[in-house]
Amino acid sequence: MPRRVVITGLGMVTPLGTGVEKSWKAACAGVSGVGPITRFDASAFPSRIAAEINDFNAEDFMGKKEIRHFDIFVHYAVAAASMAVEDSGLRIDESNAHRVGSVAGTGLGGLVMLEHNHNILLEKGPHRISPFFIPGIIGNMVPGQIAIKFGARGPNYSIATACASSCHAVGEAFKLIRDNVADAMITGGSEAVVTPLTFGGFCSMRALSTRNDEPEKASRPFELNRDGFVVGEGSGMLVLEELEQAVDRGADIYAEVAGYGLSGDAYHVSAPHPEGIGAISCMKMALDSAGFRPEQLDYINAHGTSTKLNDLSENKAIKAVFGEHAYKLSISSTKSMTGHLLGGAGGVEAIFSALTIKHGIIPPTINYETPDPDCDLDYVPNVARKVKVKTVMSNSFGFGGTNASLVLKAYEP
Repeated sequence: MPRRVVITGLGMVTPLGTGVEKSWKAACAGVSGVGPITRFDASAFPSRIAAEINDFNAEDFMGKKEIRHFDIFVHYAVAAASMAVEDSGLRIDESNAHRVGSVAGTGLGGLVMLEHNHNILLEKGPHRISPFFIPGIIGNMVPGQIAIKFGARGPNYSIATACASSCHAVGEAFKLIRDNVADAMITGGSEAVVTPLTFGGFCSMRALSTRNDEPEKASRPFELNRDGFVVGEGSGMLVLEELEQAVDRGADIYAEVAGYGLSGDAYHVSAPHPEGIGAISCMKMALDSAGFRPEQLDYINAHGTSTKLNDLSENKAIKAVFGEHAYKLSISSTKSMTGHLLGGAGGVEAIFSALTIKHGIIPPTINYETPDPDCDLDYVPNVARKVKVKTVMSNSFGFGGTNASLVLKAYEP
């Protein structure tokens, strides 16, 4: 019989603040983390705004040597994982190390370190490239460094499915525990790509908001006047555990992971299927996995990127899956505040989903000023909603047509 899986630890580094409490409080208050880019001179770019993290100190979580050896996306991940493990109270020692693992996602890996070393190559020659360059940028250094830090010798791998990466990671970690491959997993994702190359690429695609004079109003999912997404950075990490283990050690349980769905659009390299075909099958699979009827769901933390193609596709998919119940659902996009953390988005949004259940507060979709008639559902506009929430779905859809959905529910013995 499949084992039950619960969430016992949370850790976050987001543009809303370092630490779960700061990020959650800001999200519930409808605070925007978007501002002018400070990491590089963006004056030549059409989009000059991002959701940067400005209160993070890597030395609070890593030694100085480690910090030099790894890209900032690894710093964020180790920090978030450290918070999550401390929050959970999980002890990892010789008795259980082989049953504790880490699966984590990232979309692009260490672009900050990559661009830096490329500049060194061009300016000073190949002999000046850091010997730590290659291991410092690859995506699997997130779960790898987490495992090293905590001595977790169980399943260890990374997932790179663009913007669905860390949602897939949480889903795969859930399956490993459910299927008795592991007893606990440290999972989520991380991304840090506020770099010239990233912005050059996304600007060439015309994917980013150019609301440079009002950055805090730039990310506006499902709203009529949206003009593109905003790049964010950060990490969200969770500790998942087998239920009986968590109960036996008296862990505080945030929520239970009830279901997981995944699918592909098989349609386009960057655009979602216009009718949401992949998203529909993904959400249906997640509900089936949880044993839920559509009318049992209370809230969706939407992918909601603030792009016209994504928002329209997700809106259609939700209506196709939930029918008339779609109009009774509360739906919000926390990307309106954090920006789009790309491969790190799903981990952060899974945490927001768990906290929604724990605290009975749905974070809003801010900047919702003019409704889009083609997006006609309840997006919890502008102000957080206090309401009892027992069941949540968190959606993440990525370039290449890759889709992931998680279903969480309130823990009941």
